[in-house]
Amino acid sequence: MLYNIARNLLFRLPTETSHYLALDSIALGQKLHLTSCLLPQPELPVDLLGLRFRNPVGLAAGLDKNGDYIDALAALGFGFLEIGTITPRPQPGNPQPRLFRLPQATAIINRMGFNNKGVDHLVRQVEKAKYNGVLGINIGKNFDTPVENALSDYRICLEKTFALASYITINISSPNTQGLRSLQYGESLDQLLGGLRETAEQLQVRHRRKVPLLVKIAPDLEQQDVETIAAQLLKNGMDGVIATNTTLARTGVESLPHGNEQGGLSGAPVREKSTQVLKQLAQALQGRLPIIGVGGITEGEHAADKIRAGAQLVQIYTGFIYHGPALISDSVRAIRGLQKK
Repeated sequence: MLYNIARNLLFRLPTETSHYLALDSIALGQKLHLTSCLLPQPELPVDLLGLRFRNPVGLAAGLDKNGDYIDALAALGFGFLEIGTITPRPQPGNPQPRLFRLPQATAIINRMGFNNKGVDHLVRQVEKAKYNGVLGINIGKNFDTPVENALSDYRICLEKTFALASYITINISSPNTQGLRSLQYGESLDQLLGGLRETAEQLQVRHRRKVPLLVKIAPDLEQQDVETIAAQLLKNGMDGVIATNTTLARTGVESLPHGNEQGGLSGAPVREKSTQVLKQLAQALQGRLPIIGVGGITEGEHAADKIRAGAQLVQIYTGFIYHGPALISDSVRAIRGLQKK
């Protein structure tokens, strides 16, 4: 009830303004020791990727791009956090407005464009954070780095975050950086993943720790594309995959205000498409790599659906914006229910 009142007030403000005001409010609640006292902290441990997750429901990348709110978000009850997408150099992202709510569809369209303060800022924030749970760091390339030179940008981020991350996600599926999604295909994908695996092996020796590498893919893929990507993930020694990012499709929202804005669509409209890709991926991988399911989870049963489709963990973002921390507990409860059957 309290969250619904706060959300209704925040939704009266410009979208990006309310985004940061909400994060600042969460941070204030954590500093006053209110958050963890008032909210349930669900426990349902999962051992995966050589890591122990407090529960299987995590925060997807994008909400805290710079690692400025790690401790505050951790207090909400998430089983793990993923911050980023981060790039080697700071960049402002695309011109505003670039973030649009579609409340009738429980959806958001964004064309943020990897706006962030750069990897060095994120590293400083992670070093300052007190959170000792599972922390994923999502990495990308700067908008002005040619796609053919993308490996160098990803490598910089990998090297700078390797000592701090629980796992690292290679984001090749955002629709808001020109040419980025081309890295999901053919020789470009092979060279990128092969180069990053080689760098990770060198870093593993240097730091004496293994950091799992995951790849985040798009929902706008044909089955043959999914199967090819799965083969490349296995060939290049990736440790897991996140399915999926936002969609370029507009099915079901075309007639809504802002429904035809450019950018990636997230929330309820992407659920079916995202889960279908997840199923295809699980079929192609046959249990050889773990999958984190994300896309369209707006109630607990949707999280359970992702697990049924082949995921071992799930992440939420847009559903969290609309429904608040209650979605975490509801999702953990639904997944626990699966385990009892």
